[in-house]
Amino acid sequence: MLLSVLSVLLNVSVTCFFLAYLVALLLELSRVRWTIPGRFVAVLLMMSVGLLAHVSYLFLRVINSPTGNSSGLLSSWAEWSLLLALGLAICFLIAFIRRPDTIISFYFLPLVLFTIVVGTQLGSWEPFARDRAADVWGIIHGLMMALGTGAVLIGFLAGVMYLVQSRRLKRKQLGGTRLRLPTLETLDRTNRQALVISTFAVAIGVVAGIIMNLNQTGKLNWSDSGIIFSFVLFGWLLVASAIEFFYSPASRGRKAFYMTLASLGFLLLALFSIVFSSHGVS
Repeated sequence: MLLSVLSVLLNVSVTCFFLAYLVALLLELSRVRWTIPGRFVAVLLMMSVGLLAHVSYLFLRVINSPTGNSSGLLSSWAEWSLLLALGLAICFLIAFIRRPDTIISFYFLPLVLFTIVVGTQLGSWEPFARDRAADVWGIIHGLMMALGTGAVLIGFLAGVMYLVQSRRLKRKQLGGTRLRLPTLETLDRTNRQALVISTFAVAIGVVAGIIMNLNQTGKLNWSDSGIIFSFVLFGWLLVASAIEFFYSPASRGRKAFYMTLASLGFLLLALFSIVFSSHGVS
């Protein structure tokens, strides 16, 4: 039995965990029409299978990398996207176990699937060189920027769910027991925590990137669009944090809308400029 499981894991592909997450999403979407006994267990099982396949795939990418290959380990944009998807899937599973009566899956799982699709589309892009990927500051830079990106995305999802729940409360349409969302207090707290984490992570990532460039070239290319928009993203997160903690308007829902929409916009702009600049392909 164990040998058969190991043989399956050795042949795992992106399709395996993508389908597992997709089935979990379809099971959750069935809440809209049907009450299915054992749905929680089924979703938990599919997410566990997906995470096992996901981790196995990335692990195999590391151990199967040729020794003499100049490319770094898990250093391509495709693998970075799959790592981001893994982090989002783990966050969803933890939240789902804590609050299985909510419909956070409607928001989390489509983003997980979309991130995996993006990773497959970037599969033909050249990874970073091994000497650069192995650099300590380069690792810190990559991990912190990935963490900051994931936190912004989670904050955005919390903000969107806050708006939906706020509108439901105003219309007295809470969705019943099958389509329940977390409370406004929970979503607001999650949004704040995600904002703090993303701000600190991006700050560390930017500093690590500066040190990495100074160690490699002795200078920092301030005209590079990736570097410029990384600083812009960090500056916005600082402003957003200040607004979040020192300004309390009467309408929390409207504030959440502007904050999450702006954060996502700056994030997408920064990622786009990094990927398609010399910063992203060097």
